[in-house]
Amino acid sequence: MATGEAVLASGRSVGEGDRLGRTARRAGWTRWMPLIAGLVTTCVAISGTTASLSADEVATYGAAVARPLSGLWELVQRIDGHFLPYYLLIHVWSWLGEAEWWLRLPSALAAGVAAGFLADLGRRLAGPRAGTIAAALFAVLPSVSYHGANARPYAFAAAAAVVSAWALHRVAEAPTGSAGWKRVCWYAASVAFLGCTHLFSVLVLPAQLLAALLVLPARTFLTRIVPATAAGCVPPAVLALVGWSERHAISWIQPHGPDVLLKFPKHAAGSDLAGPPLFALALVGVVILLRRSLPWGVLAGGWLVLPPVLLLVIDALVTPAYVDRYVFVTAPALALAGGVALGSVRLAPVPFALVCVPAVLVAAILGLPAQADYRQRNGHYDDFPGALAVIRARERPGDAIVYGQSRLRTGFVYYGRDNLPKDVLLKGPGPAFEYVERSDLAEALAGYRRVWVIWRGTKQAGLTDTKIPKVAAVRAAGYRLSTAWHSAELPGLTVALFQRTRGKG
Repeated sequence: MATGEAVLASGRSVGEGDRLGRTARRAGWTRWMPLIAGLVTTCVAISGTTASLSADEVATYGAAVARPLSGLWELVQRIDGHFLPYYLLIHVWSWLGEAEWWLRLPSALAAGVAAGFLADLGRRLAGPRAGTIAAALFAVLPSVSYHGANARPYAFAAAAAVVSAWALHRVAEAPTGSAGWKRVCWYAASVAFLGCTHLFSVLVLPAQLLAALLVLPARTFLTRIVPATAAGCVPPAVLALVGWSERHAISWIQPHGPDVLLKFPKHAAGSDLAGPPLFALALVGVVILLRRSLPWGVLAGGWLVLPPVLLLVIDALVTPAYVDRYVFVTAPALALAGGVALGSVRLAPVPFALVCVPAVLVAAILGLPAQADYRQRNGHYDDFPGALAVIRARERPGDAIVYGQSRLRTGFVYYGRDNLPKDVLLKGPGPAFEYVERSDLAEALAGYRRVWVIWRGTKQAGLTDTKIPKVAAVRAAGYRLSTAWHSAELPGLTVALFQRTRGKG
């Protein structure tokens, strides 16, 4: 009898030891998951740097790299003042290089930071499985590949949104005492960081305030969260005042109706194939989280749907402002809620990995067409190297070049450096993104038989419409069209070669 009891005790000890070993291994995996998620997402994002710089990225180069610090300060007093924190970062970053991939690397790192904090936030809200799947879904989103390889601040906005939500959860864990004050200060700093990335990223804050109101005692909410949020909003408030004075910079945005919200899943995911099913999955995850914990369900749901709705309200009541890239800040919420939904699947006979890995693979496969598009040379909707290749294939000594929009010059100088036809109109840099040019185009072209004219837009915009006045001026100076090329995307770039009519010039 004693021997049997000893055997049973020994069996229990072995079983307990196995369980403890598995628990330790899971704890080790959980501890390393944020770092793994961050590295994988950064690598996925940086793999998208094969595309040409877009016009907006060229603006980043022109503002933060091509100018000295004094020139940057002069520029932000006229336009893009709300981008000053990002431009300062890139200005310093460019001291070590200005290649395409290098200028985009900060955004890829920001996407990695977002994925890492998202993995831990998911673990806090719904367990390690949810955090792991949320990070995996985030990594395969085409929008992450696009903005993570985009020399603009939108990946930073997504990262700041995740960090601020994560910091709020830490406050909720220990809202009082000295430790609570430290966490509140970190939350205030994360809110300031959020507002310094992009003005419209603060549209995630209403969801955070609602969650804090529900999860914390009223006194704690009023004495800690409200002051912390107010303090964190000081920098973005200053930037907002600057941005309002420069709102002419977004005068190109057209007003939108409520129907634009139907495209929101595509905008958040970056794919019209992956977006709708991921959004449906995210809604399921929000419902599950609401049933588990009302405050954090409100956080995830509000983070997902409030920014596009509030942006549309601004678009209707204040100024047209709805642009798809401004709602990329919701992409982490899309992945987080999707991770919660998949992490909640419990099929006893089927291992967890056999359910969730295929689901992530399906999301990745649905996003493959968009991923491939974003990695093409014109994947960011401008193809400066392609346009330059057209010129170099037919260029002759003594050719001239004219830019339909003077700011295009920055992109061609970035890629072509000094190996470009004679820039006959350039007088010098302007105070903003445009350049100071000669107004006497016909006299500037005297003595040139061939002239390359480049504009942003379709061939029709310059050749048959009147949208590009310099094309008409070149024709009036006695030139006729020889050939024209347009990049595949819209509006794209058009390169046209004009030759002087015989007997003139």
